[in-house]
Amino acid sequence: MRKPPIIHATRDVHDSSFLRVEQLDLEFSNGERRTYERLKGSGLGAVIIVPMQDDETVLLVREYGAGVGRYELCLPKGRLDPGESAVEGADRELKEEVGYGARKLTRLHSLSLSPSYMTHMAHVVLAQDLYPERLEGDEPEELEVVPWKLAELHRLVEREDVTEGRSIAALFMAREYLAGRFHPVS
Repeated sequence: MRKPPIIHATRDVHDSSFLRVEQLDLEFSNGERRTYERLKGSGLGAVIIVPMQDDETVLLVREYGAGVGRYELCLPKGRLDPGESAVEGADRELKEEVGYGARKLTRLHSLSLSPSYMTHMAHVVLAQDLYPERLEGDEPEELEVVPWKLAELHRLVEREDVTEGRSIAALFMAREYLAGRFHPVS
């Protein structure tokens, strides 16, 4: 297991190129008025990829999560580039983070992080029929790729290093889709 990076400093950021805070003055159907604040992302959304090595095995990545200060085992993910569809972004991120492309990509659904105070959405994309191909990414270190059997998802969520909710939800969606019990949103 890698040692976490050294934190040299932390500071509050009032103006960020990544996130903005906006206020909304709302009036509800009962006449009650409130001001809400939400984080407004500056990007075009993101993708979270469920890469299937075979019909039973998903490829996870171990990546440092600065928000929790440790390495997390999760699905590959990343922000969409301008002009990029969710499927195109998923294929690019898969090549950058896992070292595979996919011949079959299926958008399953979208997930919000926290709809009460964030506008950010992540598109869940199932990647099948993988082939080796690597693109240069923006990760500060190579990500460890960890194969995991879908039949063992209950063991995965018991782990201390698996807390990323989008990954857990996306794995559930993919498992149900592959079993024929879930149909993608168009």
